[in-house]
Amino acid sequence: MSTTHIRYDIADGVATITLNRPQVMNAFGDDMRETLYHRLREAADDRHVRCVVITGAGKAFCAGGDIANMASLQDKGEAGEIRQRMLTGGEIVKLIHGMAKPVIAAVNGAAAGAGMNLALACDFRYACASAKFAQSFVKIGLVPDWAGHYLLPRLVGTARAMELMMTGERIDAEEALRLGIVNRVYPDESFREAVAQRVRLFADGPPDTLALIKQGVQRGVGASLPETLAFELQAQSAVFLSADAREGMRAFLEKRTPRFGGEE
Repeated sequence: MSTTHIRYDIADGVATITLNRPQVMNAFGDDMRETLYHRLREAADDRHVRCVVITGAGKAFCAGGDIANMASLQDKGEAGEIRQRMLTGGEIVKLIHGMAKPVIAAVNGAAAGAGMNLALACDFRYACASAKFAQSFVKIGLVPDWAGHYLLPRLVGTARAMELMMTGERIDAEEALRLGIVNRVYPDESFREAVAQRVRLFADGPPDTLALIKQGVQRGVGASLPETLAFELQAQSAVFLSADAREGMRAFLEKRTPRFGGEE
């Protein structure tokens, strides 16, 4: 695996995955996709990891696919490799979607093509003020992948999503915030520190409860009212007598900060 191109660090319950090809704006090359998948799987399976942050090294989040490499595959008439890369990208999106932990995209710069859709696949997106976003596939004659057709319309609506995809228009962080693509925008100079503070809300939260909230929101997008009420009944019954719910209520009554641990 391209461990030099994907950094993986764990500290205080937070797993940070850093795309690490800054010289090419962290564009996906070699087996970076496979390594990213395996690192995400490792974080998902590690009970000490409470949340996951994906970010980029240098001044970019991720420019998407390595175009020079893709052009080389075209010259060789190799479409099979692109298909495999798309399948791996899809597995990454599904893994993030199904992970019972919050996944945060810390967008520290440009996020284009598959890089933008990787960010969209995360549960939260925090951007620095200089970040730029683009569904840039059309600029090179390609269609969006990494579930862009699924993810973007759910955030901005079909008309705006189609416009962004058909034009490849680049938008800045403030426009992304206005459209609901990102949750918050922070100044460049304090971005890392601000995100780290925000991440603590998830890392210190009740893990089983957060997992159920994530599942509930995902279900609620397409579920009926009775289906949603049934899920809430089941979920609330599951956590009501948990150690974290007991701790949360007692901390509230004792006017102190709760110490959640997810233990029964």
